Amino acid sequence: MSVKLRPGAMSLADWRAIYRGKPVSLDRSCLGQVERGAEAVQELLNSGRAVYGVNTGFGKLAQSRIADTELAELQKRLVLSHAAGVGPAMPDEIVSLMMALKMASLGRGVSGVRWQVIERLEAMLAGGLIPQIPAQGSVGASGDLAPLSQLAAALIGVGTVRLGDETLDAAEGLSRLGLEPLELGPKEGLALLNGTQFSTAYALAGLFEAERGFRSALVTGAMSVDAAMGSYAPFDQRIHECRGHQGQIDAAAAYRTLLEGSDINTSHSDCSKVQDPYCLRCQPQVMGAALGVLRQAAATLMTEANAVTDNPLIFPEGPVAISGGNFHAEPVAFAADMIALAIAEIGSMSERRQAMLVDPNLSGLPAFLSPAPGLNSGFMIPQVTAAALVSENKQRAAPASTDSIPTSANQEDHVSMAAHGARRLMDMTRNLQAIVALEWLTAAQGLDFHAQLSSSAPIEAARKILRADISRLEDDRFFAPDIARATEMIAEGAIESIAEMPGVGE
Repeated sequence: MSVKLRPGAMSLADWRAIYRGKPVSLDRSCLGQVERGAEAVQELLNSGRAVYGVNTGFGKLAQSRIADTELAELQKRLVLSHAAGVGPAMPDEIVSLMMALKMASLGRGVSGVRWQVIERLEAMLAGGLIPQIPAQGSVGASGDLAPLSQLAAALIGVGTVRLGDETLDAAEGLSRLGLEPLELGPKEGLALLNGTQFSTAYALAGLFEAERGFRSALVTGAMSVDAAMGSYAPFDQRIHECRGHQGQIDAAAAYRTLLEGSDINTSHSDCSKVQDPYCLRCQPQVMGAALGVLRQAAATLMTEANAVTDNPLIFPEGPVAISGGNFHAEPVAFAADMIALAIAEIGSMSERRQAMLVDPNLSGLPAFLSPAPGLNSGFMIPQVTAAALVSENKQRAAPASTDSIPTSANQEDHVSMAAHGARRLMDMTRNLQAIVALEWLTAAQGLDFHAQLSSSAPIEAARKILRADISRLEDDRFFAPDIARATEMIAEGAIESIAEMPGVGE
């Protein structure tokens, strides 16, 4: 089933489904408003008025008036000159999400493009024709110019595209789908390359991967509680209702669900231990705070994903073209910084639990979780790897939004840095996947020392999924394949839905 693209009315679940690979079909009910916007552009041209980006130059060159005979050439040259990105190509799934976001924005009908521009994006998505777009070069204002120009270039037959396993010239790729390069009309090049869709696509991708990492870390955190024979008292509903933070309340409820029915817990109900380390005891507080931050970021990004962010905007009533600054991606930059903070803290708590489990003084388990420590090093170095990844994420969590550098001869004198603020999230979430995978391996090994007892049904299910691919560590072996496979499984969502789990929103 496809996702119906309803401009201005998309849910977070819709964008999540598109990112995860669902096809897109455009809701034709927006046709009328799009056509009215295009007609308004023509009326403005006929009036002889100067309209920024329609019959003028751009940025610092906005005072240059362009002759009517050169308007199509103006849009083409705008696209070609702004396609100046560098670096590795964007992942195909994020390009597809960016294209869908651009369709939704143009479909609101105030960007002044013809219907066929939106149809062309839809046809390329439907045909699996994905522009190859360098991922570096945007500062997040005036929109994501360089990457969106590369997208626009593909529509006019310039640049390269991917079709299946082939990389082709854009014109050849269009031809394979029975399409001709598009000739841009007035305002259309500007509408395509102006906007925040690159930053928003990356931020949404980071959000969805962070959500999966968060939910998986709830599971591995609960596994660590039973592996260390930790107390369930810190998850008592009454504690969290007294504080009142919804994320914390929801996280605590998830831990109760994950741990309910564990024989391991009842086996030590009368032990002398009074309190556990914070990495166990304060999981609802830390994970709940992370969930709250992710939900705030999700709300911002859902608004942005449904927004119109190019400039100027064309309002048919009048008609009038109004220049503003919706292309400034500060909301996305803030959201990306929030997501980065959450990712860093989720990973930090996970690594602390791993460090606790391998320390016999804290966990009560054999040193480094080896049945024969000394000859074997066990889980000594996996914890070091987790520590290294956590420190990388801490460095990457420094805010991008507080940085700015003037561009375009000081016409664009304050920029958001949303683009790389959002783009770094993918590296951070890959680190988080590995950190959580390492805890999964570590906690499962710890649970194996309680083999005579069962944990809860969800925890035993998570252990069974892991053990189907990766056996218990008896003597030291080549660890890298185990870690790679566990990380791959976390990235695929192997345990995120092992029980009813809180998320960032629908």
